[in-house]
Amino acid sequence: QKALDFYNQALPLYRAVGARSGVATTLNNIGLVYDGLGEKQKALDFYNQALPLYRAVGARSGVATTLNNIGLVYDGLGEKQKALDFYNQALPLYRAVGARSGVATTLNNIGLVYDGLGEKQKALDFYNQALPLYRAVGDRSGVATTLNNIGAVYDDLGEKQKALDFYNQALPLRRAVGDRAGEAITLSNIGVLFQSTNRPTEAITNLEQSLQISLEMRRGLQRENRQKFLQDNNASATATALVDVLINQKKYAQAFEWVNLFTTADLADYTRLINAKVANPEAQKALDDWSKKNQQLKSLRQQLQSDLSQSLPEQIRQLEAQVYSQAENISRRFPEVAELFETTPADIKNLTSSIPAGTVVVQPVLLTNVRDMPNHVAIFIFTKGELSVIKKSIDPTEFNKLLTQYLKEVQDESNSNYRETGGKLYDILIRPIEDKIKALSPKELSIIATGQLRHLPFETLSDSKTNQFLIEKYPVNYLTRISNNSLKSPGVQNAVPPKLQAVLAFGNPVPSDPQNLPGAEAEVRSIKEILPDSEVYIHNEATLEKFRSQALRFDFLHLATHGCFKTEDCKKIKLKNNTLLFADKPLDIANAALLGLQGTQLITLSACQTAVDTNLNDASTGLAGVAYIFERAGAKAVMASLWAVDDRATQQLMIQFYQNLKQGMTKGEALQQAKLKLIKDHPYYWSPFVLIGDAR
Repeated sequence: QKALDFYNQALPLYRAVGARSGVATTLNNIGLVYDGLGEKQKALDFYNQALPLYRAVGARSGVATTLNNIGLVYDGLGEKQKALDFYNQALPLYRAVGARSGVATTLNNIGLVYDGLGEKQKALDFYNQALPLYRAVGDRSGVATTLNNIGAVYDDLGEKQKALDFYNQALPLRRAVGDRAGEAITLSNIGVLFQSTNRPTEAITNLEQSLQISLEMRRGLQRENRQKFLQDNNASATATALVDVLINQKKYAQAFEWVNLFTTADLADYTRLINAKVANPEAQKALDDWSKKNQQLKSLRQQLQSDLSQSLPEQIRQLEAQVYSQAENISRRFPEVAELFETTPADIKNLTSSIPAGTVVVQPVLLTNVRDMPNHVAIFIFTKGELSVIKKSIDPTEFNKLLTQYLKEVQDESNSNYRETGGKLYDILIRPIEDKIKALSPKELSIIATGQLRHLPFETLSDSKTNQFLIEKYPVNYLTRISNNSLKSPGVQNAVPPKLQAVLAFGNPVPSDPQNLPGAEAEVRSIKEILPDSEVYIHNEATLEKFRSQALRFDFLHLATHGCFKTEDCKKIKLKNNTLLFADKPLDIANAALLGLQGTQLITLSACQTAVDTNLNDASTGLAGVAYIFERAGAKAVMASLWAVDDRATQQLMIQFYQNLKQGMTKGEALQQAKLKLIKDHPYYWSPFVLIGDAR
């Protein structure tokens, strides 16, 4: 953003003095920024403005560079043939001006296109032309990248020893130039190669080293670079390969330790993306100081692109050591932020000791789309102190189609195909572990849903043999991850839990369109009727200030108001992303920790716009990220909707839920029984409200 500000100041000045070459260069630079931010179409617009200007002033080198950049955008958009056309225009121009570095880069890019098109021999030809040129101009980073690319081609061709030779040449070079991301990729490639050639011990070593680097890098990224890194980074494929090889070696605990670490890392990424605060000012100051040092590290890494001095990589290593050491120190001093820095898997025995008696935890993990690896879903099942894993073969393309179709069906009350589609998903995700769950007779079935499964209401999956929904068999809740913090024992429990007496409820804070919620108003009034000791605030009384001052007095908080938990703003209801609507001003959920929610048993977010995103490749964490923020702020559990829900059905569900709590049911049982009252309706009406966190 800062770069853009300066380029946008330079541009009109260059135009004012008629310096077309300067205008072209600045337009090209703006294009590079947008490309780096993942805004491909905007990048293309600026490159296309720069190109005729470079041509007009006869700057062949500028023309070549811009053509190459346009090629990169089209390659990123999957338009391989267009990318080739632009690279093939850039290549003779680079040659004509004697720019060997540009020639090498373009040859390498052409190789990558042919690689992506499956034309491996052609890819090899271009990589082999690029390699001596990179060597001739002393570009060690280019040499390392090309060696790695050649290794990957031989890997795909089944020539594993040749592939290994090239990977082993690339690795020390990537280390020498301080290319941490490149080092992680090559280590991952070596690990997957060892896995496919039945050398599991070496596979595990290399894959673990690769993941350590990726985790260290991602915890150090500033907010503006995080989204792009998460989209481009190959850590998820590496983690998939590692988990698969560990399961094959029957190292189930070690496999889940990595699964859990990456589940937590995704949540930590979301926390950093929205810049979430912590309650402890001392911890916040330590985090801010760490961020400054980290910014220095980022600047040094950027210098590597142009500074080929031998001393810079060593300087970076030293600063990295300081930054990582500082992170460990912060983790030790402030346990509440430790997960933001976690790079080492926590001992599973220690973690599972926090699972309550009578609870079965299930985490399905998709092990798909890794070179030379069969596609499976691995389903981890936990009880207190016990772990088992079951693997089932799947076709990833078919599974994705099924999942996308089902998410549309459960949100469309006029669609009756949900039983059949949900039955197929039940057969994949529940049937393989059904006997195991039944034998454990759980009082609560807790599901950790990640990646493509994060928006799936598991309770709606239908058993075609019994014609029952999963919710008819067990109370279902969700966990963000397994953690010592998330399921801490509440201490000595009464044989009969205390009945709910009162709720702090806020409803319809802005009773005018587009933010008017008359159903929410009726909903909170009903809570007062069920629990007369409750306090209810509506319209202009439902202020954030009032919520801050009253929240500490209640264990149960209910917010029947609009919330926008998406990456973009919710324009229909005029609400910024990651905010909750109050009468005076919205709450940025990044500041949830400052509300003082320690001891809150449940915060219900009713009427929130948390719509299911059927884009299965989206890197966001969905509702789990929101729940994680409130959990870190002190709340034991969060109840919210996966999609915008019918007013009447929400009101019915909520009234029944609070009546059940008043009778002494646990949160999990109360929600299950409330849903069962509406079970004859389409799942659109009863399934979107999910309980995330401790269901006791």
